[in-house]
Amino acid sequence: MNPDDPLLTILACPLDKGPLTLLTDEEALYNPRLRLSYPILEGIPQLLPSSGRKTGADEHERFLALRKAPAT
Repeated sequence: MNPDDPLLTILACPLDKGPLTLLTDEEALYNPRLRLSYPILEGIPQLLPSSGRKTGADEHERFLALRKAPAT
């Protein structure tokens, strides 16, 4: 999955129905509101509620920094 993928505009968290952030280095979609990371396996987002992995405070801050970093 890449940042320009039109699918990203319609994907939502299965729990709060809010937007997700693509973390390309992590191969995951991230919900910063619930601090949940959903894996992308073989290009397919795993968006079942049970697939979400809770992130700790350090990892959450790192993901937020990645989200705000300019693309190069």
